[in-house]
Amino acid sequence: MSKDLQKYAHIPLKQKSNRVWRTYEGGALIDRWKNHSPETDGQMPEQWIMSTVTARGNGRPENEGLSLIETSEGTFSLKELINANQELYLGEALAKKYGTTGVLIKMLDSMERLTVQVHPDKAYAKTVFNSEFGKTESWYVLNTREINGEKSVVYMGFKKHVTKALWQTHFENQDIEGMLDCLHKIEVQPGDAFMIYGGVPHAIGAGCFLMEVQEPTDYTMRVEKTTPGGLKIGPELIHQGVGEAKMLECFHYDTFTMEEALNEWKIEPEVLEQTETYTLKTLFNTKHTNCFGLSELLLDGEHTIKGNACFYVAVIYSGAGQMICNGETYSYALGDEIFISAAISELTFKSDTASKILLCYPPN
Repeated sequence: MSKDLQKYAHIPLKQKSNRVWRTYEGGALIDRWKNHSPETDGQMPEQWIMSTVTARGNGRPENEGLSLIETSEGTFSLKELINANQELYLGEALAKKYGTTGVLIKMLDSMERLTVQVHPDKAYAKTVFNSEFGKTESWYVLNTREINGEKSVVYMGFKKHVTKALWQTHFENQDIEGMLDCLHKIEVQPGDAFMIYGGVPHAIGAGCFLMEVQEPTDYTMRVEKTTPGGLKIGPELIHQGVGEAKMLECFHYDTFTMEEALNEWKIEPEVLEQTETYTLKTLFNTKHTNCFGLSELLLDGEHTIKGNACFYVAVIYSGAGQMICNGETYSYALGDEIFISAAISELTFKSDTASKILLCYPPN
């Protein structure tokens, strides 16, 4: 079987739909992006892209979150394909260092505010979860909508007055307004980009549709025991089984003014290349993190991407066209999520309609 699966490393691989259950509601803007009707908010507000990890949560399907690829020989998980020949799919360096993609990509659409939370940095993840990966993540805002007349916001970073003792008191009392008041509240627009490092408290507000590129874990420590929508959250989703005291140690208790917070975490995209037919921008790169990268290709014509000995993922946010790979032509369209293996040395995108293509990269 493994020998047969290696041949798929030489063609662009489109992922099947991979919606995932979460503790908050949303998802209508994912339906809009996928051109699905009706556009519905519900308990499946995330689309996990090219995922080799499963979602955490009791009572959920065993392999929820794993990406599936349909081939001429049937449907396989991306994990199965990669394990057929890790160096071929991932690239030699990544295969040797991690043996996995090292990155997880999500499309996330919130109808309600997410719970206030934090993710582990690498040191905490290694010590507490025996994991090589923490959960540093990034947000690229793609669209927004007003919910009940409220504009889209995100919360991140402790204000200057916050101490660990105050935060613990708010948690013990489940003083949600007190906790929100500890965080900077930032109104967001499409095109805004933020880094959320492990240890930084944060929450995504209602009405945010964004791409989240992150380290490949589902470790989330929550300080709200009931979601804004009224769903009770079990202990395993509060502290991931480590206990409340250890959960509170996951937070970094550094404090910031609003200006300092924006300087620390809001990222300005940079143009790398620009012609009459395309613009290539970098959003997240080694200036910000070694955990992953994200670029944006605005295409109205043709552009060739040269391989760099590792895989990457192309997410088609808008437009349609063709991909030329190893002498063969493949179509792409709005909503496609495409895994391009390290074995592919060159791929050309040709747009039939103006396209926005998000290019996601593994750890540097």
